[in-house]
Amino acid sequence: MGTRLSRSGSRMSLLPDRQRSDGQAEDRDSDNDSLDGLGRREDIARFPYVEFTGKDSITCPTCQGTGRIPSGQVNELVALIPYSDQRLRPQRTKQYVVLSVVLCLLASSLVAFFLFPRSVVVVDAGIRSVTVRFDHDNTRVLMNMTSTLNFSNPNFFSVLVQSVSCQVLYMRTVIGTQQLDNATTIKPLSTIQVNYTVSVAIGSSAPYVYAFCTMPSIKVHNIVVFMQTSVKTSYMVRTSQNSLEAYRYIDCGSNTTKLQSSGPVDSASFNAPLL
Repeated sequence: MGTRLSRSGSRMSLLPDRQRSDGQAEDRDSDNDSLDGLGRREDIARFPYVEFTGKDSITCPTCQGTGRIPSGQVNELVALIPYSDQRLRPQRTKQYVVLSVVLCLLASSLVAFFLFPRSVVVVDAGIRSVTVRFDHDNTRVLMNMTSTLNFSNPNFFSVLVQSVSCQVLYMRTVIGTQQLDNATTIKPLSTIQVNYTVSVAIGSSAPYVYAFCTMPSIKVHNIVVFMQTSVKTSYMVRTSQNSLEAYRYIDCGSNTTKLQSSGPVDSASFNAPLL
């Protein structure tokens, strides 16, 4: 029994020694492998780059077969990207182009709609009132005629009425004139009225008018005068001129205060832009 135990004990004592020897051997092999790997990497790092050109290839002319470029040529070289590269094919290009075109057209349309200059409409609203006086010493009829003009501004910006000039004729003779400068400013999309008064004197050129207007046997002393009105307006970089002509019936025997509307036959309006 003692011999067997000693043998078994010797066997058991021998097993760990073998295991230890095997582990040491494996450690030595792994160390050798790691050393060999480091050596290979160092050898590869020291090994120069060589291009192996085949039958259908050539050596890179830029790097001269070394795989490196000189540092002085970094800003002089151009990188070539293949035509099939996805970076050369951005996504949704057509949608972006169409959207940009639509936005440009919309913006230009809005600018043209709001800033496009439109002609100012001027309408002669007739004579509002007439004040009559007689100069018995010089046999003259003196009148103050107040007329009204209606302005309509269809633009989206203000319009300046630079001047309003009027000339009154009787039998082709000028009997009165009036000039107004910087009359008013018309706000966008609004309509206003402008009143102006013309002083008229009928005497030596037509002496019978005094006798007609002062004749007591006649109740209504109507005479016909011809009025020429010119209106100049300016807005943005454009200047336009409106010319209106009309025949008016005036009672030269007494004062009157009423609004005489002009009909389509005895009045006319012309709009001509000034270049």
